[in-house]
Amino acid sequence: MSNYTRYLAARAAAHLPDRVKIWLSGMPPVIVDGQQLDPQLQLLRSVRRRHRVPGLVEPTVAAGRARFRRETLAFRGPVTEVGSVQDLEIAGGLRARHYAPAGAGEAPLTVYFHGGGFVIGDLDTHDEPCRILCRQAGIHVLSVEYRLAPEHPFPAALEDVAAALAWAQTNAATLGADPRRVSIGGDSAGGNLSAVVCLTSRNRPPTAQLLIYPPTDGITPRRSSELFDQGFFLSRNDRRAFGRYYAPMAGRDPDPRLSPLYASDLSNLPPALVITAGFDILRDEGEAYAQALAAAGTVTRQRRYPSLGHGFIHMTGVCPAARRAMEEIAREWRAVIGGCSPFSES
Repeated sequence: MSNYTRYLAARAAAHLPDRVKIWLSGMPPVIVDGQQLDPQLQLLRSVRRRHRVPGLVEPTVAAGRARFRRETLAFRGPVTEVGSVQDLEIAGGLRARHYAPAGAGEAPLTVYFHGGGFVIGDLDTHDEPCRILCRQAGIHVLSVEYRLAPEHPFPAALEDVAAALAWAQTNAATLGADPRRVSIGGDSAGGNLSAVVCLTSRNRPPTAQLLIYPPTDGITPRRSSELFDQGFFLSRNDRRAFGRYYAPMAGRDPDPRLSPLYASDLSNLPPALVITAGFDILRDEGEAYAQALAAAGTVTRQRRYPSLGHGFIHMTGVCPAARRAMEEIAREWRAVIGGCSPFSES
């Protein structure tokens, strides 16, 4: 039986009672740091552990990219319907996908950047999360593929994200969106890139920033990194490998373009919605960034999903709790951007 088939079998178990899922996992409930892992994720975790799923870029980057695509397609479930979907090319050659809500008129636009450690991921791996965001928030979503490492190391991805945001701010009306309400967001690596671009685009900032389990501090060891290092969908070895590919010349001195938590000024930034997962090595640094934003006076909302792990936005078809969380994030994001002042160049 292939790993893909095993994941499909685990998806079929999604609606079993929690006690049955825990029994099928072959271990007692997973409780760490006062949090219990969602039983469905416990079952998925056991599948991965039994069959020794390799690191995210092992044995090669190409193999990691292909496996990530297979897994996200296995986890996605039924496709969420939106008003329309169109692939296009923007900002001098970047691949993008525009999701338009049904009958929303001139709704806000969020420019979205996928996760994957700056090394893996693409439009297809993040298709379903963008569909949920579009439908549940009632907004336009422009998902953008930036250049990946190691072929294109830092700062290539950051340059692409800045160019994509500028393109969206100029061309939002051609997409049927409100050009005064162009926000930015992403998960994991995409969350990092979104946060950094908010720091570097103060002359023409997005109206808000959605940061889903973002890496914000590549320097300071944190407790969550130790607690959830093994078996929770993202390991420290994965992160080190991503870092070597993305920023091979990075030193020990903090660079806010890599670790935005070390920016000298976090004030007057776009309102932020920061999402973390309880069972995630990035949990503590994401929450530290939310706290730092709030302390600097930036309007910030922070929510932790204590029973979920890194990558849960890809598991909406296999884990009911992950789908509920993604839908809640979309609705809360709509509330955030609904309360933002329209951007004005005057």
